[in-house]
Amino acid sequence: MSKKILMLVGDFVEDYEVMVPFQALQICGHEVAAASPGKKAGEVIRTAIHDFEGDQTYSEKRGHNFQLNFDYASADAGAFDALVLPGGRSPEFLRLDQSVLDIIRAFAAAGKPIAAVCHGPQLLTAAGVIANRRISAYPAVKPEVTAAGAEYVELPVTGAVTDGNFVTAPAWPAHVEWLKQFNALLG
Repeated sequence: MSKKILMLVGDFVEDYEVMVPFQALQICGHEVAAASPGKKAGEVIRTAIHDFEGDQTYSEKRGHNFQLNFDYASADAGAFDALVLPGGRSPEFLRLDQSVLDIIRAFAAAGKPIAAVCHGPQLLTAAGVIANRRISAYPAVKPEVTAAGAEYVELPVTGAVTDGNFVTAPAWPAHVEWLKQFNALLG
């Protein structure tokens, strides 16, 4: 059964973490609305490509332009069945936007499926919705996850964890696993 999914993104979202799920969820028959604060359908955000090349942390390169297909001003949690929060750099500033946090809180309060990948859980910590949950994220986000009262789940980079309505994963190599788990929650 097709679901309506809201994907919240911003400039320098991780390229694979927005483009691959955006397309894969549509392939599964879902309607995906990609929106960004202050932007309208047809406008673009810039992406960043993060890779694991043997350094102490990921490398970062300029990615693609990603075209939004939904007006952020129309984003209402009540109109959607689920939420996706990609990682990359955008969660750093999206978590400072009260309207973004309000949307996340509304999805969480309604018990709707929420997927967050890599740095996406920074939005969950800022919204204060993961206390007493088992949450994975990029390892650098672990202090925020534990400070928010959640148990940080250390996984292989290809792993994912589901706790209630939350599906989280450490980075884009986990797409296959978190998308499987998210689709299971979607029914």
